[in-house]
Amino acid sequence: YRQFYGQPADGDIARSFLEQRMARSESVIFLATDEGDAATGFTQLYPGFSSVRAARTYLLNDLFVTPAARRQGIAERLLAAAAAFARNEGALGLSLSTARTNAAAQALYAREGWNLESGFLEYSLSLASIPGAPNDPA
Repeated sequence: YRQFYGQPADGDIARSFLEQRMARSESVIFLATDEGDAATGFTQLYPGFSSVRAARTYLLNDLFVTPAARRQGIAERLLAAAAAFARNEGALGLSLSTARTNAAAQALYAREGWNLESGFLEYSLSLASIPGAPNDPA
Protein backbone atom coordinates (compact mmCIF):
# COMPACT_ATOMS: atom_id res chain seq x y z
CA TYR A 1 0.00 0.00 0.00
CA ARG A 2 2.74 2.48 0.94
CA GLN A 3 4.47 1.81 -2.37
CA PHE A 4 1.54 3.35 -4.26
CA TYR A 5 2.51 6.65 -2.62
CA GLY A 6 6.22 6.31 -3.41
CA GLN A 7 7.37 4.85 -0.10
CA PRO A 8 9.73 1.88 0.02
CA ALA A 9 8.34 -1.52 0.94
CA ASP A 10 9.31 -2.01 4.58
CA GLY A 11 7.12 -4.34 6.61
CA ASP A 12 9.00 -3.62 9.84
CA ILE A 13 8.39 0.14 9.64
CA ALA A 14 4.73 -0.35 8.72
CA ARG A 15 4.18 -2.91 11.50
CA SER A 16 5.92 -0.76 14.12
CA PHE A 17 3.95 2.33 13.11
CA LEU A 18 0.62 0.51 13.29
CA GLU A 19 1.48 -1.16 16.60
CA GLN A 20 2.27 2.24 18.11
CA ARG A 21 -1.00 3.75 16.85
CA MET A 22 -3.02 0.85 18.23
CA ALA A 23 -1.18 0.77 21.58
CA ARG A 24 -1.92 4.48 22.04
CA SER A 25 -5.50 4.26 20.76
CA GLU A 26 -4.55 6.76 18.04
CA SER A 27 -6.30 5.08 15.13
CA VAL A 28 -9.20 2.85 14.22
CA ILE A 29 -8.67 0.19 11.56
CA PHE A 30 -11.40 -1.60 9.62
CA LEU A 31 -10.32 -4.82 7.93
CA ALA A 32 -12.19 -6.61 5.15
CA THR A 33 -11.67 -10.34 4.83
CA ASP A 34 -12.84 -13.05 2.46
CA GLU A 35 -14.58 -16.31 3.39
CA GLY A 36 -11.22 -17.82 4.38
CA ASP A 37 -10.36 -14.85 6.62
CA ALA A 38 -7.68 -13.59 4.24
CA ALA A 39 -7.37 -9.80 4.28
CA THR A 40 -8.84 -8.19 1.17
CA GLY A 41 -8.74 -4.53 2.20
CA PHE A 42 -8.57 -2.03 5.00
CA THR A 43 -9.19 1.56 5.95
CA GLN A 44 -7.75 3.53 8.82
CA LEU A 45 -9.15 6.55 10.65
CA TYR A 46 -7.26 9.05 12.78
CA PRO A 47 -9.18 11.23 15.24
CA GLY A 48 -8.99 14.97 14.88
CA PHE A 49 -10.76 18.01 16.18
CA SER A 50 -12.07 21.26 14.78
CA SER A 51 -11.91 24.23 17.13
CA VAL A 52 -13.94 26.31 14.67
CA ARG A 53 -16.76 23.78 14.73
CA ALA A 54 -16.02 22.65 18.32
CA ALA A 55 -16.31 19.03 17.33
CA ARG A 56 -14.50 15.78 16.65
CA THR A 57 -13.62 14.81 13.11
CA TYR A 58 -11.82 11.84 11.59
CA LEU A 59 -9.18 11.69 8.91
CA LEU A 60 -9.59 8.70 6.64
CA ASN A 61 -5.91 8.28 5.87
CA ASP A 62 -5.81 4.87 4.26
CA LEU A 63 -8.11 2.92 1.98
CA PHE A 64 -6.75 -0.11 0.20
CA VAL A 65 -8.26 -3.16 -1.49
CA THR A 66 -6.07 -5.94 -2.83
CA PRO A 67 -5.96 -6.03 -6.64
CA ALA A 68 -7.66 -9.45 -6.78
CA ALA A 69 -10.56 -8.21 -4.63
CA ARG A 70 -11.26 -4.94 -6.44
CA ARG A 71 -14.60 -4.18 -8.11
CA GLN A 72 -16.47 -6.30 -5.54
CA GLY A 73 -17.84 -3.48 -3.37
CA ILE A 74 -15.20 -3.85 -0.64
CA ALA A 75 -14.06 -0.22 -0.77
CA GLU A 76 -17.67 0.94 -0.58
CA ARG A 77 -18.32 -1.23 2.48
CA LEU A 78 -15.14 0.01 4.18
CA LEU A 79 -16.16 3.63 3.55
CA ALA A 80 -19.63 2.92 4.92
CA ALA A 81 -18.19 1.26 8.04
CA ALA A 82 -15.89 4.24 8.61
CA ALA A 83 -18.78 6.69 8.25
CA ALA A 84 -21.01 4.67 10.58
CA PHE A 85 -18.27 4.50 13.20
CA ALA A 86 -17.59 8.24 13.03
CA ARG A 87 -21.31 9.02 13.18
CA ASN A 88 -21.67 6.80 16.27
CA GLU A 89 -18.74 8.62 17.88
CA GLY A 90 -20.54 11.94 17.36
CA ALA A 91 -18.07 13.21 14.77
CA LEU A 92 -19.15 16.01 12.46
CA GLY A 93 -17.43 14.52 9.46
CA LEU A 94 -14.68 12.63 7.74
CA SER A 95 -11.97 14.02 5.52
CA LEU A 96 -9.43 12.48 3.19
CA SER A 97 -6.98 13.36 0.49
CA THR A 98 -5.91 11.42 -2.55
CA ALA A 99 -3.43 11.87 -5.35
CA ARG A 100 -4.58 14.12 -8.19
CA THR A 101 -3.75 11.27 -10.55
CA ASN A 102 -5.85 8.67 -8.70
CA ALA A 103 -8.93 8.95 -10.90
CA ALA A 104 -10.36 5.61 -9.73
CA ALA A 105 -10.37 6.73 -6.08
CA GLN A 106 -11.82 10.12 -6.99
CA ALA A 107 -14.67 8.45 -8.87
CA LEU A 108 -15.33 6.14 -5.91
CA TYR A 109 -15.48 9.01 -3.42
CA ALA A 110 -17.82 11.03 -5.64
CA ARG A 111 -20.07 7.99 -6.13
CA GLU A 112 -20.20 7.45 -2.36
CA GLY A 113 -21.28 11.02 -1.61
CA TRP A 114 -17.94 12.60 -0.66
CA ASN A 115 -17.59 16.25 -1.71
CA LEU A 116 -14.49 17.69 -3.29
CA GLU A 117 -13.43 20.56 -1.04
CA SER A 118 -13.21 23.79 -2.98
CA GLY A 119 -13.31 26.40 -0.23
CA PHE A 120 -9.90 25.72 1.30
CA LEU A 121 -6.35 25.12 0.17
CA GLU A 122 -4.40 22.38 1.86
CA TYR A 123 -0.76 23.01 2.81
CA SER A 124 1.87 20.78 4.33
CA LEU A 125 5.25 21.31 5.97
CA SER A 126 7.74 18.46 5.91
CA LEU A 127 9.61 18.07 9.20
CA ALA A 128 11.62 14.97 8.32
CA SER A 129 14.49 14.70 5.89
CA ILE A 130 13.67 11.04 5.20
CA PRO A 131 10.03 10.05 4.57
CA GLY A 132 8.87 8.05 7.55
CA ALA A 133 11.79 9.04 9.76
CA PRO A 134 10.79 10.67 13.04
CA ASN A 135 12.10 14.25 12.72
CA ASP A 136 15.52 13.28 11.42
CA PRO A 137 17.64 16.46 11.85
CA ALA A 138 20.29 15.34 9.34
